Amino acid sequence: MMLVLDAYFKNFPARRKVAEFLFENGLSVKNGKIYLRNVEVPISELSRVIGVNRKIIYHTIDYIENTYPLRMIFEKLNPLPSLINVAPIMGWEVLEIELEKEEYSHALSELLRYLYENDVPIMEIFSRNLRQEDAKAYIVIDGTLPVEVFMRIKDIPGFRKLVLHTPEKSKEKVVCSYCEVNYCPKKVVIEGLNYKG
Repeated sequence: MMLVLDAYFKNFPARRKVAEFLFENGLSVKNGKIYLRNVEVPISELSRVIGVNRKIIYHTIDYIENTYPLRMIFEKLNPLPSLINVAPIMGWEVLEIELEKEEYSHALSELLRYLYENDVPIMEIFSRNLRQEDAKAYIVIDGTLPVEVFMRIKDIPGFRKLVLHTPEKSKEKVVCSYCEVNYCPKKVVIEGLNYKG
């Protein structure tokens, strides 16, 4: 996608900044407006957040809508919800992986195979391997990753960096300790274990 932005916005750095922000946040351009799914986003607020004046945003919208390839891309953008940031307060771990581009497919498939073989419960996988960005993957794990599994994972060829984000240790900050949800999968599992014991 960055190559597309480079090609169409090379002479318009301020517009490129706007287009990049829209792409990274999954904001679409339709009928002269910017949307977060079906909710119109105020231009003045975008202007403040991106750090450009409103006129630049209007010019970017016009340019996108009058450039067929850009219009086809930007009218279909949507944000992708993710558990990555909420995982620690739910008691889940997140395995963040930076991969070598040429080893991306092999390393990721090896990792998933190994997690499957060791019965590691995966809740979400988010991964990107765009040409001009670092290849990254995030795997949200229900619970904690066993140490021996982590030690074996780090030896898979193609991994540049592994970071394990662990659950919040302060019980006051964990959702389940004070939430009013009647059905919480974590509580059901814990209560089931206590009942059997």
